[in-house]
Amino acid sequence: MSDPRFIVIEGPIGVGKTTLARRLAETFGCELLLEGAEENPFLERYYEDPRAAALPTQMFFLFQRARQMQELRQGDLFEPVRVADFMLEKDRLFAGMTLDQDELRLYEQAYALLAMDAPRPDLVVYLQAPLETLQQRIARRGRRGEGAISSDYLRRVMEGYARFFYDYTATPLLIVNAAEIDLAGSDEDYIMLLERIREVKRGRHYFNPIPSML
Repeated sequence: MSDPRFIVIEGPIGVGKTTLARRLAETFGCELLLEGAEENPFLERYYEDPRAAALPTQMFFLFQRARQMQELRQGDLFEPVRVADFMLEKDRLFAGMTLDQDELRLYEQAYALLAMDAPRPDLVVYLQAPLETLQQRIARRGRRGEGAISSDYLRRVMEGYARFFYDYTATPLLIVNAAEIDLAGSDEDYIMLLERIREVKRGRHYFNPIPSML
C-alpha cells in the first residue's frame, strides 16, 4: 500500500498542524513546507487591530503561499512524499473573514492569478479541537503577538474551517479530533494517527482517537 505523495495538515491556530507536519516529514524523510507565519511583518499588528492590518497581512500570506506552491510544483517530481502545514485554498477562508468588500475584490483578482496550477494534495488532514484547548495550547507556546488573539476571533476561525470542510470534496480528507492526543510528546498517539493517515485513499474519513494516557 503506497503512501500519499503530498500530505497537507490543516486546522485552526494552536491545534497542532506544524507539530504533526514535522513528525510526518521526519517519518517519511521528506520535504517539509511550513507556512512561516513568523515571517509576516503585519501579523502582530493584525492580532492587535484586525481591521487596520487585514489587507497587507492577507496579501503577504497569499504571495508567500503561492510562491511556495509554485516551488513545490517545480521541484523534484520523483520526491516520494511531501508534507505541508497549510493549503493554498484556506487563504481565501481568512480573506473572507477579515477583508471588507472592496478589499476582497482586490484580493480575489490576485488569488485567481496566483492560484493557477497549484498542486493538489493526495490527502488533507483536518485537525479539530475545542476553543478552550486551542487557547491553552496558544498560551503554553507563548509566541509573540498571539497573546492578543481574542476568543471571538478564534471562534470565528474555527467556524470558518468547519464551513470550509463541510462541503470539501476536492481530495481525500481525514478529520481528526485532536483534543485529547499529544502529537508532540506521545509516540503512541502519533503512531496511532500515522497508521490512520496511511490507510486513507479516497473519500471523507473521521478519526476520534483514544488518548494514550487514558
